[in-house]
Amino acid sequence: MQKTGFTLAEVLITLGIIGVVAAITIPTLVSNYKQRAWDTAANVFERKLEESLKAMNTQQTLAGYSSTLDFVNELSKHFKVTRVCKNNDLLNCFEDKIYWNTLDISAGKEIADELDLSSFSNAHDLGQNDWNTEIIGVQFANGTTGLVAYNPDCKQNPYSNQVTGTSCLAMLYDTDGFKTPNTSGKDLRSINASVGCNFKSGGTCFGTPFNPSPLTKAECEQLKGDLGISGCYFDNDYWAGAVKTCGGVTKMASRAELTALSQYIYGEPVSSTGSSTNLNWDRDKLEKIGLHISSTNYLYVWFNEEFPDGVAAGRNFNSIATSTFTAYRYVSNYKAICIVN
Repeated sequence: MQKTGFTLAEVLITLGIIGVVAAITIPTLVSNYKQRAWDTAANVFERKLEESLKAMNTQQTLAGYSSTLDFVNELSKHFKVTRVCKNNDLLNCFEDKIYWNTLDISAGKEIADELDLSSFSNAHDLGQNDWNTEIIGVQFANGTTGLVAYNPDCKQNPYSNQVTGTSCLAMLYDTDGFKTPNTSGKDLRSINASVGCNFKSGGTCFGTPFNPSPLTKAECEQLKGDLGISGCYFDNDYWAGAVKTCGGVTKMASRAELTALSQYIYGEPVSSTGSSTNLNWDRDKLEKIGLHISSTNYLYVWFNEEFPDGVAAGRNFNSIATSTFTAYRYVSNYKAICIVN
C-alpha cells in the first residue's frame, strides 16, 4: 500500500508563504486595533465628561469661577480625579513633548510637528485668545491625563437640557496618559483646543471646530466694534459668541474656506451658494479635522457672514449632501472654526 504525504520542501514553502502573509497583515491588524482602542477610550471619556458637566449645570456649579483651579476642584466632585497639578507644575500631570498632526487638505497629507509644552501657561496656549485663565493639569482615575483651561464667560441654565458645558473649557487630553505615541488623532485628543494648526487649507491655518458660548445683546453691543459685528439682536447670540472666540469676524472661517473644506470631505466639487446632493462624506476625514458626528448624522458650521435681523450663514454637512444655510444667531449646537496664527 502506497503512502502519500507532504515533502519537506512543500512544508517549508507553505510555512514561508504563511510567514510572508503574517508579516504583511499583522502590523495592519495591530495598528487598526490600537486606533479603535484610542477612539473608544476618547468617546467614553468625552461622554463621562459631558455627563459630569451636565450635572454641574443642573446643580448650578458650572459657571462663576475666576480661575481654572476652582473649576477643576468642582469638576473632581463629579469625575474622579487622582491628581491636580497647578499652573507651575503642569508636566507632572502631562507629557512635556507631543506630536501634533497637521492635515493639509490642499495637499491631502498630514505633517507631524513635535511640540514642547514646557512653556504652556494660559488659555492662549490651547488656542483660546481671550479667556485670560491659567492652564491646570489633571490626572483622571481612568488613566487619562489632561491640560484644562476654564472659560470665565461660561453660561449655565439648570432648566435647560441643551447646556452641556463643553464650551466652558478648552482641554488637551491623552487617553494613554504618559504612554506613547502622544500623537494627535491617536491617543491625543482635544476639546475646544488647538496647540497647532488643526488643519491647513491654501496655506491658512485653522483651529479645532468648537461649540461657541453665546453673548448677550449687551455684551455684543459692547464688543461689536472691535469684533467687526454689524448688529446685535439677542441675549443668546451663539454666532456672535463664535466671532468673539475667534477674535473677530475676519478670524472666523469664510464661505469660500468652508466650501474648500467640504470638497475635501466629500471628494467632489460642491456649490458655494446652494446645495450639492448625491454625495458620500468620508467619516474618517470628518473625525480627523474634529467634526465629530453625532447620532443624528449631520452637523452645522457657522461661517463669517451676517445679515439683518439677527441672521447669519453657515454650511450644513450630512452623509449624502452639503449646503449653505441661513439661521437666526440664537440657534445653539452649531459649530465654528477659527483661523489661527
